[in-house]
Amino acid sequence: MRKLRTIEMQRLSVEEFREAKKLPLVVVLDDVRSMHNVGSVFRTGDAFRIEAVCLCGITSTPPSTEIHKTALGAEDSVAWSYYPTALEAIAQLKAEGYEIFSVEQTHGSTMLQDFIPLQDKKYAVILGNEVKGVHQEVVDASDGCLEIPQFGTKHSLNVSVAAGIIIWHFSKRGLSLL
Repeated sequence: MRKLRTIEMQRLSVEEFREAKKLPLVVVLDDVRSMHNVGSVFRTGDAFRIEAVCLCGITSTPPSTEIHKTALGAEDSVAWSYYPTALEAIAQLKAEGYEIFSVEQTHGSTMLQDFIPLQDKKYAVILGNEVKGVHQEVVDASDGCLEIPQFGTKHSLNVSVAAGIIIWHFSKRGLSLL
């Protein structure tokens, strides 16, 4: 086997990406401290062609050298918006017809492997602060909670890793663009 050169991968230009059909998924980052995590979410969002990223609260916004270090330009291709609070983002997304899920461990959360996204729905997933997770009032405003199963000693994943798992799940469950 031979590794592909970048030119052989036939990736979209930023302009083509903006015009292309998107996975009907928005990722909401609520008070995410690390700009590297923010950049990583942009990069994963670009890879799976999600609709947008909402940056809320203390979450940094582009342009930023630190975000760019991990986004590698995906902050230019993936649409994004800023909201002072995640509750404001949720209100806007609900008005636009999105079903909202916090990614959090709660009583009554749905294990990710048991959640099957529907073809005709638009979804938004909320990922919270690296230490405190998703704020309770944001969980309360959500339509439900998705939980990523974990089998080790730790009770959480890095927020950008969790985003990758969640985005992959939505992509592979029939909402793929291919």
